[in-house]
Amino acid sequence: MVREDRPDFSKLEAGANGERPHNPADLRASNRPDRPKSPDIDADVTGKELDRFSRAELRYLDDKNAEWVSKHLVMAGRLIDEDAELAYQHALAASRRGGRVAVVREAVGLTAYNKGDYHEALRELRTFRRISGSNIHLAIMADCERGLGRPEKALETIHSDAAEDLDVPTRVELAIVASGAQQDLGNIEAAIAELEIPQLDINRAFSFSPRLFEAYSDVLEKAGRTEEAQKWRDQIKVAEVALGIDEDSAEPEILDLIEDDDEASEGENAQDIAGEPDDDAGASDRDEPSKYGDGPEDNGSSDDSEDEDDEFDILDDEEDESEESDEDDEEDAEENDEDPESTEK
Repeated sequence: MVREDRPDFSKLEAGANGERPHNPADLRASNRPDRPKSPDIDADVTGKELDRFSRAELRYLDDKNAEWVSKHLVMAGRLIDEDAELAYQHALAASRRGGRVAVVREAVGLTAYNKGDYHEALRELRTFRRISGSNIHLAIMADCERGLGRPEKALETIHSDAAEDLDVPTRVELAIVASGAQQDLGNIEAAIAELEIPQLDINRAFSFSPRLFEAYSDVLEKAGRTEEAQKWRDQIKVAEVALGIDEDSAEPEILDLIEDDDEASEGENAQDIAGEPDDDAGASDRDEPSKYGDGPEDNGSSDDSEDEDDEFDILDDEEDESEESDEDDEEDAEENDEDPESTEK
């Protein structure tokens, strides 16, 4: 028996032929009557260029759709720095058949951010976080809030509990965005304070140091501290040379800019300010994490070894925290071993 008081949803807002109305906000709908043709894929793209982590996420799709999605993700990564709009269209094309895959939604969010569509980027990156459980793009999400004219919301995002467990490079990016948000609010001194983090070390170069030095010098300039600003600005080039950014060599994670007697023998990555390695020093031969192009998908599934490299020998405090965490884990393990009967119960 059909309830007479139940509304007939099939007739609500239906078209002339009773078809279901289209939601104009749904950019991924593959059956849109006005949907543009998916962008062309370069002949040399096979989809196998994706790193193994991203390919693993696509294993839930059937073979045909997985191939389609992977090819468009590769194209999005290839074009993100050359043609932001076309890269975004490729990411959208991938999302039409893989919209429930985290790396796909990540690609849409990052390409949207790259072309300045902060509302779309924020929406997609929130979806990525919901699917994956990862806060890796928290800094970009906060910057989207800035782009939408909401610096207070950006600061709320940055200083939330979600930021506590992020790796060091991501926390540095958060500090840079936080400084920008404080500047948006007219708080120059607070903007300086946001950047005065342990990683702001004029004597050492990390992979993130040039950006951090630049942000710090800019805000010092705005505060009228021109001499200090120039000192940090000069150090940007020193850090870039030490890191090999101007060369074709692989980029190390951390280097000493000024040799310190106590630290000269600590790490294989140390070198002096002139860029000449010590007798016992050299570039690390660590394996590079698998990558596929230069696009947003690389960020979607970072290698665990990359996270470890990013944090290597950065702060003594972080090592202490790690040791304390290991001690806590050992104590928990000992407690569990001492009372096996409770586990059986």
